[in-house]
Amino acid sequence: MISFTLSLVALFLGYMLYGRFVERVFRPDDRVTPAVAKADGIDYIVLPNWKIFMIQFLNIAGTGPIFGAIMGAKFGPVAYLWIVLGCIFGGATHDYLSGMLSMRNGGAGLPQLIGKYLGKTTKNLMLVATVVLLVMVGTVFVYSPAEILHSIGGDTMMWVFLIFCYYIIATMLPIDKIIGKVYPLFAFSLLFMAAALMVVLFIRWYELPELWSHFYNMGAEAQPEKWTDNIFPALFITIACGAISGFHATQSPLMARCVKSERIGRPIFYGAMITEGLVALIWASVASWFFYGSPAPGYELIAGAEKGFYTSAPAVVSLVCNDWLGVAGAILAMLGVVAAPITSGDTAFRSGRLIVADWLKLDQRPIIKRLYICIPMFIGSILMLIWQIENPDGFNTIWQYFGLSNQALSVFTLWAITVYLVREHKPFVITLIPALFMTTVCSTFLFVSKQAFGLPGEIGYPLGVICLVIACVWFAIWYKKEKSKQ
Repeated sequence: MISFTLSLVALFLGYMLYGRFVERVFRPDDRVTPAVAKADGIDYIVLPNWKIFMIQFLNIAGTGPIFGAIMGAKFGPVAYLWIVLGCIFGGATHDYLSGMLSMRNGGAGLPQLIGKYLGKTTKNLMLVATVVLLVMVGTVFVYSPAEILHSIGGDTMMWVFLIFCYYIIATMLPIDKIIGKVYPLFAFSLLFMAAALMVVLFIRWYELPELWSHFYNMGAEAQPEKWTDNIFPALFITIACGAISGFHATQSPLMARCVKSERIGRPIFYGAMITEGLVALIWASVASWFFYGSPAPGYELIAGAEKGFYTSAPAVVSLVCNDWLGVAGAILAMLGVVAAPITSGDTAFRSGRLIVADWLKLDQRPIIKRLYICIPMFIGSILMLIWQIENPDGFNTIWQYFGLSNQALSVFTLWAITVYLVREHKPFVITLIPALFMTTVCSTFLFVSKQAFGLPGEIGYPLGVICLVIACVWFAIWYKKEKSKQ
């Protein structure tokens, strides 16, 4: 519990100190924002600051900081370190600067920002990759809540149909009609559940593994015959939301189009990510108790459990919430495990619509032009969903590729922000180091993961180091040319 407590304090100090430093690097001012200059009543609408924060938090969170933290906690308390450092120096910086850059560029989507700073070829590549990722997110977040609702009652495909109907409505309507009204309630529920669990943790003061005594891969120790993933790079892919996630850069422009003043960017973008890190930290501690805690480890909650160490994240959420929080916990768990992924899914489709609209320069005020974009996206999602259902391991396959592409997207975003900082003569090292680190993480995972090339560690890890060296050399050459131009 001491490691958990220190991590909470570190997140708070990170927002107060490093968050303010990052804000000073960007230097927000009183210029007119896109929400005012381009108000259209559909996507560009000034919303109250508190509502923007709650929507931004739920947009970027979903079940990511819950499921990812639970799975990442199997590695041991080293997960705390990644959540805290990754969130402060990586994720929150990534979210704040991408959101503020979008605001400075008229509410531009991620592919437009990447194209401006990394070139047209990269822009076109990222445009396709981003839309595919967003459709993938929407598809993943259709079937998983439908399966959970099926366990309560009704047919799975009936729930899939109803969720898709909601997606269509939420994607098409103005942002203040459904998202602006429903999201704050769901965000409050997610925060209340996390806060209640944190209170229980402090009241019971469980004996949890500490960083200084368990700084190793506890999963490999617990089940060495099955748990073969190494901390590097698997942990940094497993815990994305709560540390750093490229998906967030696709969501920040949604709220960048609703902010009245640049000066509230830090509490909205940086603050929402720190809050997500807090949720991830709480769930990592809860999962640490579940898998390794003493007394009364979580497995005692499962009568005749057979999966043991491989107990699924949704099962952990349901068991812990019911056991710790009672009936209220069961309701909150339902909101967290069902509503959160659905709300992430609909904003994913909405982001996809806006990205394609910017690319094709389609005015989104006429509803028919929104349909031009939405219909192909939903058809693609339905086809992906059919493949997922027909393949026994379809969901896991899509989720694994989503995880890798999600972190790869953060790499491109960090490099784009780094170019911006260099050209504006600002301290670019704040994003250069995270960009280099995540480049190494993604390339190494691509080489050693069984879902990718699956190379032996003796080959895969040196190749990851080579990618790091190439990235450093590439940046040094570009930086020298850029300085000579300036």
